[in-house]
Amino acid sequence: MKVLANFDRAIAEVLQDKVRSRLTFKASLDTYRFCDEVWTFQLKNVNFKMENGGQVVSADRVKIVSCTAKPTGAAA
Repeated sequence: MKVLANFDRAIAEVLQDKVRSRLTFKASLDTYRFCDEVWTFQLKNVNFKMENGGQVVSADRVKIVSCTAKPTGAAA
């Protein structure tokens, strides 16, 4: 669990500080749910496109799971 927590933190920092590209996607929403402060979206026929006329990448199905970030460095 420590490795996963460290990985999540490191990836979030790198994406925030180093990545400046934008990605857009277009899809059909298959299902969505909100339970215990977690959103889950299941998409089908998804097309991803990078900004500046980048290549389009397609996928039959994509699942996105999103939750509220916990504050870091806060003492309880």
